[in-house]
Amino acid sequence: MTNPFELFEQWFAEAREAEPNDPDAMALATATPDGRPSVRMVLLKGYGPEGFVFYTNLDSRKGAEIAANAHAALLFHWKSLRRQVRIEGPVEAVSDAEADAYFASRSRDSQLGAWASYQSRPLDFRATFEKRFEDFTRRFDGEDVPRPPRWSGFRVKPERMEFWTDRPHRLHERRLFSAGPSGWSEGLLYP
Repeated sequence: MTNPFELFEQWFAEAREAEPNDPDAMALATATPDGRPSVRMVLLKGYGPEGFVFYTNLDSRKGAEIAANAHAALLFHWKSLRRQVRIEGPVEAVSDAEADAYFASRSRDSQLGAWASYQSRPLDFRATFEKRFEDFTRRFDGEDVPRPPRWSGFRVKPERMEFWTDRPHRLHERRLFSAGPSGWSEGLLYP
């Protein structure tokens, strides 16, 4: 198989069957313009040849780092399958229509939480956040909850995709797909 997206689809389907929790969890690594890295777990919300999508508050640390340095790396680690997938590439914003559609699919409490949270900002007391949640619950009582203006999504557009499979005696298999002007090329890496 020389199409990394077909291989990802196959592996992701197997992970959805085998992983007990969150097969769509991925580590997202970003960096500041001066190269200081940061990594956190986010959830994959869409994927295909155009890239891998996640959503966040644009004023969060990850949002600010992406705005300043629009490159990222993703890592899926499916421990029960003894596999991982690494993805690297530039990041672009999703369209407003795409963000609106995803936001509308979230649970009401998740929508309200997006309004209530100043993601990544200092919080004096948990009660402050809980009160903000209650305030927004009252504000939108009986109405649809619109997407907050500073909440949207990003798409990581892969330039490199590495598929790692555990093998006995640390003789692991690493398949690297690299994007080029004429499509994807495939090679192997030493473990």
